[in-house]
Amino acid sequence: MSRKIAVITATRAEYGLLRWTMREIIERGGAESLQLLVTGTHLSAAHGMTLRDIEQDGFDIAATIDMKQAGDRPKDIVRAMARLSSELAGVLPKLSPDLLVILGDRYEMLAAASSALMFGIPIAHIHGGEVTEGAVDESIRHAITKLSYWHFATAEPYARRIMQLGENAARVFIAGAPGIDNVTRLALLDREALSQSLEIALDTPLLLLTYHPETLAATQPLAQLEEVLAALESQPDATLIITGANADSGGHAINERLRAYAAGRARTLFSPSLGSLRYLSAIRAADVVIGNSSSGMIEAPVLATPTVNIGDRQKGRLRAPGVIDCTCSRDAIAAALAQAINPAFKANLEPWQALGRPGQVAPLIAEKLLSLEIPPSPMKAFVDF
Repeated sequence: MSRKIAVITATRAEYGLLRWTMREIIERGGAESLQLLVTGTHLSAAHGMTLRDIEQDGFDIAATIDMKQAGDRPKDIVRAMARLSSELAGVLPKLSPDLLVILGDRYEMLAAASSALMFGIPIAHIHGGEVTEGAVDESIRHAITKLSYWHFATAEPYARRIMQLGENAARVFIAGAPGIDNVTRLALLDREALSQSLEIALDTPLLLLTYHPETLAATQPLAQLEEVLAALESQPDATLIITGANADSGGHAINERLRAYAAGRARTLFSPSLGSLRYLSAIRAADVVIGNSSSGMIEAPVLATPTVNIGDRQKGRLRAPGVIDCTCSRDAIAAALAQAINPAFKANLEPWQALGRPGQVAPLIAEKLLSLEIPPSPMKAFVDF
């Protein structure tokens, strides 16, 4: 009987990072080796109903779990986490996986990790050990590390931090960032094809904006966003592609403001979700990636596209040479934009390889997942650093 590996996804972002690892699991272990659990914003029309993308990619879905999230206030999020835990209480024993794969640091993943722990299902965690000081994800990520049995870090400093949290070095693997595999595995659209797909002329300069709530900031997300939008006025002739914020607290208000802004600005497109192919194609085509998304810290550097990283949401991550950090003030953002958009700045950039080589990450993770010795229980000793 083949090993049953459950993988849970709740957002477009982590699905795009997990896609090739899941394909490798199937190719190496057979279709029955993957149990895909789909929840969160994948089932939300407001966030693009990205469940359809998963179905179009041909994955069999073992379970869909509607969290019935009514909004993005803290009480809405807590209630949605409780619903996910409640539903997993039925799903996990029915599927009886040998292990559960969790990527990242979102609140949905904390609910999933806690549930798996109660059923004695060992967890393999991807992207642990990283630091993002401006978001509640920071605490969630380290909590999931302590709930997990195996760890797939994207770089050596992150692996060291996982061990600093008391995890056994023998179960910590440096795999690289799985999302960078998309760069070579997806046939990215050229500028003309992307323009046709998006139905907007991609004149230069081309800016790609993704702005999420900075959930631990003292300033309200909308006030921060207004600084970003004011800074964009320094580039009145730019073509602007805007993707939607996630379902964190404040995300809905950000999306409504961005939608209205796009409707009133020429050469501007707002989309709740571009999908992995169009989004990565847009990163490659863009003169600058702007905002506070992890894609500006990982995928954009791999594609040698400059990033203007705003505020503290990504504070603590490894920095590529093409990342320009700035505070969330219109003057600082405008100055960073002017620096990043200078052709001389991009001319000196090379594809960043500190987080692994594209095409090699997913095979490594899948091979490990299919060969790891499954413990009789996820009990583990704390290893003093």
